[in-house]
Amino acid sequence: MPRYLTMIRVDEKNSPEGGPSPEMGERMGALLEEITKAGVMLETAGLTPNAEGTRVHWEGGRLSVTDGPFTEAKEVVGGYSITQCKDRAEAVEWASRFLKVHDEQWTVTAEVREIIEG
Repeated sequence: MPRYLTMIRVDEKNSPEGGPSPEMGERMGALLEEITKAGVMLETAGLTPNAEGTRVHWEGGRLSVTDGPFTEAKEVVGGYSITQCKDRAEAVEWASRFLKVHDEQWTVTAEVREIIEG
């Protein structure tokens, strides 16, 4: 079965202060339990804010390293999951369900991409 990387993109500047509500945390916990019991979830985690990140860039034969924050970034990858699904449609369905657990004031995008094997 194919594996999929889902990158959760968030707008850090417009994320609710204080993070997720307790109700959202409960909904997310229930969904993560369901997807794990279904044997689909292989790995998932949130990421530190972009201010704590470092970019390593290669261009024109030169390497540069820049510490965050990265002000030009509107959306940043705030978390990820690796799932094993029968097809892309199933991976998109799980990603859609994950987005729907967020409270209305959140702006969240999921990018689902198949992992190339071997």
